[in-house]
Amino acid sequence: MSSLPENYQPPDPHFLPTGPLDTITSSYGFSHTMFRIKDPHVSLDFYTRILGMTLVRVMSMPAGKFTNYFLCYPQSEVPDRDNHDQLMQWLWRQQGILELCHNWGTELPESDFQGYKSGNEPEHKGFGHICVFVDDLHKACARFTTLGVRFKKRPEDGQMRHIAFILDPDGYWIEIIQNSSGDKETTK
Repeated sequence: MSSLPENYQPPDPHFLPTGPLDTITSSYGFSHTMFRIKDPHVSLDFYTRILGMTLVRVMSMPAGKFTNYFLCYPQSEVPDRDNHDQLMQWLWRQQGILELCHNWGTELPESDFQGYKSGNEPEHKGFGHICVFVDDLHKACARFTTLGVRFKKRPEDGQMRHIAFILDPDGYWIEIIQNSSGDKETTK
């Protein structure tokens, strides 16, 4: 990152756009984020067993030699996966879906695939993280530790003691916050 001039002042939030100015966007919502993954067995285990997400759709694309896996925390009962139309209608009404894209063969030792960039490397800064909320930050972090999850930041590290960052199997950062904790919450 470049150095800042001594007199630098960040933008005044009072003069930044704050919300929809056009009523046509009132029905818009955030659908999903996609991560590329090396090994679906490892990543799906992490997101379902460790983070408790539900795999709701698998979409194989043989022509492109990739498979997309759609996971979420369902906001309503998941429809019968054999009823494609009903599942698609339900899926695209959910918010906060995580799409994991596996390019075939990246998991094979002979592929010599080195992995994806998380967006947090000094030479590749850009994408930062996703965020998952939990009922109790300390209990969740203790569970993650027991399960061997890699941490980027534990709650007791640094000044922001109301958050943690864990790493998924591909090195993507996942912020962990306590449900309804807010930015000013301090932990026990």
